[in-house]
Amino acid sequence: MIGGLMSAFMVFGQSNRPTDFGERYTLKQVVVLSRHNIRSPLSGRRSALQRITPHEWHQWSSAPSELSLRGGAAETLMGQYFRKWLVSEGLMQENEIPVEGSMRFYANSLQRTIATAQFFSSGMLPVANIRIEHHCELGKMDSVFAPQITDDNEEFKELAQQQIAEMGGEKGLVGIGEKMADNYIMLERVLDMTASKACLEGDTCHFSTDDAHVYLVKHREPGMGGSLRLACQAADALVLQYYEEPDDTKAAFGHELTLQGWENISAIKDWYGDVLFTAPAVARQVARPLLRTMLEELRNAERKFTFLCGHDSNIGSVLAALDAEDYSLPNTVEKKTPIGCKLVIEKWENVDGQIFVVLNLVYQSTDQLRHLTLLDLDHPPMVFPVHLKGLEANEDGLCPFEEVLERIESTIHSI
Repeated sequence: MIGGLMSAFMVFGQSNRPTDFGERYTLKQVVVLSRHNIRSPLSGRRSALQRITPHEWHQWSSAPSELSLRGGAAETLMGQYFRKWLVSEGLMQENEIPVEGSMRFYANSLQRTIATAQFFSSGMLPVANIRIEHHCELGKMDSVFAPQITDDNEEFKELAQQQIAEMGGEKGLVGIGEKMADNYIMLERVLDMTASKACLEGDTCHFSTDDAHVYLVKHREPGMGGSLRLACQAADALVLQYYEEPDDTKAAFGHELTLQGWENISAIKDWYGDVLFTAPAVARQVARPLLRTMLEELRNAERKFTFLCGHDSNIGSVLAALDAEDYSLPNTVEKKTPIGCKLVIEKWENVDGQIFVVLNLVYQSTDQLRHLTLLDLDHPPMVFPVHLKGLEANEDGLCPFEEVLERIESTIHSI
């Protein structure tokens, strides 16, 4: 671990679990909800991204929104790590070819999610030739992974807008903008925005703190207009460029940025995701289809491993809907849902036949992504425990299985 933070994590089978943990518990099932790995920016080179900076963006190895070569390599490394872990826990064999129904790999029907699942499966099951399940034509969002509003009645919209506004305090969305004022200034400086085509043509020279607005429309994802949306697009592209470009200064368009500086830029993305997907009323709606799928998987007695591949909005909304405690992830510039991160639900059985669950966020640190660090049991990815409010863990950090199922089911049926 970097920076001596091993004790902050519950690394698979290690860290602060008792030395006799493996003698008292047996791993029975794992359900993974994954974000896709490193992709190119969602917008092409002739988009607004090109207009708000005079600089040339990184030459990407993939088309807009698709998994990059580095993303494929990083995901393969993560799959190899899971193979080492699952073999060490006895859940699978070294070169296992799963029997039908024992494992499931299901992705949203976009290139970056299907490819992520394929690379992960190649690392985890290198001789099994896994076929990735997806239900729509390539490029179309699957309703299970699409974080869409399902009911936009006035009562819901009023409650949702109120909860979103509360994130900014008394000033609402303007308060959120004001919280990011310094972040905006740093982003403008890195982009050299005042020398951009957008600024010189009288369009956009600065990000405003008071023009954000959220709209909630049935059968569509929560949407946003104003500076926060454009700033998020730019921050997203810069962070992805930082992962791909080995020269720190070149990644920041010739500017010297500290790690804290990169975290400040990435925080714009975190705020954008929180505003759109983590208000409780919104989260419960947009996460419901995925929670149903996760519940079905956890109740499937034949299944021992499930890999569901979607997006940061999926992980963010699922955790918010389940009322997870707030957190800030270490060793990554993305503090909420880093690229390629996974919400991992582990199901354990004790010697008395009782079933327990633990939830972790598993992700590659920024250094591991930038250097494509090999991962194994001695050099693991980051593993950060997730706690659901109101659920009591035992002395080994595990929650009763039925209580977790009840939390998921009650969330699905909540209004």
